[in-house]
Amino acid sequence: MTPPPRARIDESMEALIHHFKIFTEGFKVPPGETYVAVESPRGEIGCYLVSDGSSRPVRMHIRGPSFYNLQSAEPMAEGTLVADAVAIVSSIDPIMGEVDR
Repeated sequence: MTPPPRARIDESMEALIHHFKIFTEGFKVPPGETYVAVESPRGEIGCYLVSDGSSRPVRMHIRGPSFYNLQSAEPMAEGTLVADAVAIVSSIDPIMGEVDR
């Protein structure tokens, strides 16, 4: 589903109505669940969606790579000095806004 081109919205009432309906009501997806993963520089970003057949998802979860990558800091830090913690965390390169959920 794609909205009509911007130039058509200014010219045609049908295009304006079509644009309005897409962005206010959304579109219906078949019931079920799906997981899609995309590779990023920090790891896998995943999106899990569950639908009941309406235009709004029942459940949506974004899997950020930094949350899972930061869990590897503890095994990497075993037997090292406190000063090595800076190098360990820097090698993981976490985004803390993604980790706090």
